[in-house]
Amino acid sequence: MKKTLITLGFAALGLFQTATAQLNITIDGGNASALPIAVAAFENNGAPLPHTMSEIISNDLARSGQFKPLSQDLLVDRVNADSDINYGTWRLLGADFLSYGDIKHQGNGRIEVRFRLVSVADQKQLLALTLPLDASQTRAGAHYIADRIYEAILGVPGVFSTKLTYVTAVKNADGFQYQLIVADADGYAPQALVTSKEPLLSPAWSHDGQRIAYVSFEQGNSSIFVQNLSTGARTMMTNFDGINGAPKFSPDGKQLAITLSKSGNPEIYTINLFDKKLKQITQHWAIDTEPEWSPDGRSIFFTSDRGGKPQIYQTDIASGKTSRVTFEGAYNARASLSPDGKYIALVHGNNNQYNISLYHRPSATIQRLSTGVLDESPSFAPNGSMVLYATKTPAGKGLLKAVSIDGQTTNDLVLSNGHVREPSWSPLLK
Repeated sequence: MKKTLITLGFAALGLFQTATAQLNITIDGGNASALPIAVAAFENNGAPLPHTMSEIISNDLARSGQFKPLSQDLLVDRVNADSDINYGTWRLLGADFLSYGDIKHQGNGRIEVRFRLVSVADQKQLLALTLPLDASQTRAGAHYIADRIYEAILGVPGVFSTKLTYVTAVKNADGFQYQLIVADADGYAPQALVTSKEPLLSPAWSHDGQRIAYVSFEQGNSSIFVQNLSTGARTMMTNFDGINGAPKFSPDGKQLAITLSKSGNPEIYTINLFDKKLKQITQHWAIDTEPEWSPDGRSIFFTSDRGGKPQIYQTDIASGKTSRVTFEGAYNARASLSPDGKYIALVHGNNNQYNISLYHRPSATIQRLSTGVLDESPSFAPNGSMVLYATKTPAGKGLLKAVSIDGQTTNDLVLSNGHVREPSWSPLLK
């Protein structure tokens, strides 16, 4: 067996240099109906902070495709949390909403952020927050404020405070170095959760955001692990002969849906996280893989070639009844369900071109979201507004992108000097 380096421990994430290049956020396209919002610079009574909160808030809102922040050059009226708002000025600038605030330094590295959001048209305050923070938490505080703006105006939670996980593979003198990375939802602050000389695959979040399941080849064969992000402790769930792959947490957090070929053929199983008891879900001569739970936990979607080519199927866990879901196109795989269960993000292939597409279950129609040649591994945002996926730049570098479900807004989030793949979007984090 090859000697393998595995480095673990979420508390020590900052110790490891990741293989991910920092990327400026780029936004392609845009939603013509995006809401104009003025994000005024926060008044600051002390030393400059590590990050500009208003800039982070503006970038978050722009990336969502639902908002169109006004250029800072237009924001000539300075405002703070105690200001009287000149609504006429903001109407002339074309702002539907205005966010503003101030930052007061408390000493010992502590700050107090006072924030306000108003509707310009209604001349009405929508949100008022006071956040006590450490000065090092300005990015997290800005993401939190952007989440609250998004929810106050649109009525659904924002996802700017969530996390991404993905795998990078970078070639070096000894072969490849694989890393399981956790980063902010905008691609910033990438940190290595696991570093290995052997492949890492298929990271998946638990629905409380406290654990990640993934596949590692450190034992010489594929094995499924679950790692606690707070303690760094991990548990090997399966190490059977053959394939141990594609783990997905059940909505109640008690089980994993997985792919095993211990019987000689890849099938879908569930495994209890507490006693490791297995239950076989599919039994067919075809290859069944890539399970995905329905939001209610009553059925599992999966990829199978039982019809001759890879397509998405659904099986009811209680009855075992299985039905084919997708029919359009020669290739449909890697299902990711929206939180409301109405949409399936998937890899849709025709004529050797593989794109991320959106399958609308009520109408059984498919809409293409991405434009690459070999796009893969879609993962829905926890509010259902965007889909994360892996692709490559024309120069061959690995790239993670996010696309809005209407296809009008795309963001480049993570650029790797090597391969970047298998992204997964965290749940909403409390």
